[in-house]
Amino acid sequence: MIDPSQIQQKAEQRYPIFLSSIITGESFFPIEFSVGTLPKDYLALRESVTQIINESKQTLGYGYDVDLETRKTQKYGLQSVPKRIRFDAEKDYLKFIKKENEVAKFKVNIDLIQASMPQLHDWLSCNTLKVIEYGDRWHDLIKVCQYFQQNPKPNLYIRELPVQVHTKFIEQNLRILRSLLEAILPADQLVPVEREKESTFEKRFSLKYREPLIRFRLLDHSLKSKYGFPATDISLPSSEFRQLNLDKHHCFITENLMNFLTLPSLENSFAIFGSGYAVQTLKAVLWLSDCPIFYWGDLDTDGFKLLSQLRSYFPQTNSIMMDMEAFKSFGEFAVSVDGAIAETLPYLTPEESTLYTHLASHQKRLEQERISQNYVNRFLQNLK
Repeated sequence: MIDPSQIQQKAEQRYPIFLSSIITGESFFPIEFSVGTLPKDYLALRESVTQIINESKQTLGYGYDVDLETRKTQKYGLQSVPKRIRFDAEKDYLKFIKKENEVAKFKVNIDLIQASMPQLHDWLSCNTLKVIEYGDRWHDLIKVCQYFQQNPKPNLYIRELPVQVHTKFIEQNLRILRSLLEAILPADQLVPVEREKESTFEKRFSLKYREPLIRFRLLDHSLKSKYGFPATDISLPSSEFRQLNLDKHHCFITENLMNFLTLPSLENSFAIFGSGYAVQTLKAVLWLSDCPIFYWGDLDTDGFKLLSQLRSYFPQTNSIMMDMEAFKSFGEFAVSVDGAIAETLPYLTPEESTLYTHLASHQKRLEQERISQNYVNRFLQNLK
């Protein structure tokens, strides 16, 4: 048989539906709950009935009503037992689940939102709990939404947006703002995304964002004067790097910073500091497609995964010093690793795949820093 705590639980479960009814105008009351199976034991039945009555509107003056019916029992004769539990009015329901103040504020916010942005009507019906969660922020949330409605594709940093909210408000409310803006803005004002996890708030709504820096070195000093660079070691935002055009020159990409810094002078060449899986940033650098690319990474499973990834962007990529000869030459410096797993890497050559599988099966790693500078210099001097 149901008890007051279970009535409370069932009433709270209906709360989101009640909130939606405020927006849609659909009827919510009365709501009824089944009493369930009555105890066969008289003492248990009497105790359960007393408990329900003591917590009901009949006793407390608010809450649920108990509809009773008379049943004849073989052992105890006629008995009044609960037939159903019901709430007939909003006031009783809200006081019982202790949501009176919350709903009063909810109604104020709903009126505000619908008056300011009627386009959110459908969104509100599906996101009632978010209206409550952000209860004290709706004035400012609306200001931000109205700004984007009036200023499509602002091309500013978040902190530059001329919205009268505190400086960190937008950054602290990105999730709810994204949901709201996607509901009210036309499709042509939203930047499409292939994969959700790659889409930042800034990209989605045409804002400036802190770009990753691409660091590169001119290994041929004559390129400095040829292109008017102020230095031979330069870091640029990725968008500015994409605007360069060093096509036809040899491009060396290395993952470790010290290896990047100690690459020797090489005619007609420049180097990029790959910095691990940041090589994915290079995918958008279209002019690299016209460069001979040489990739040098660690001799481990991650190094070959990076090589395969880079070659998927630029098929002309060649690996250097990532072969069995280099591994055997400096194998004494290889270390054991845990959890190295050989996956299917479609962009490796047969020779690279053989070494990749060997490293995974033997759980070995040879960092590129372990390869001597003399070996590196000789290799690169003989590279054609």
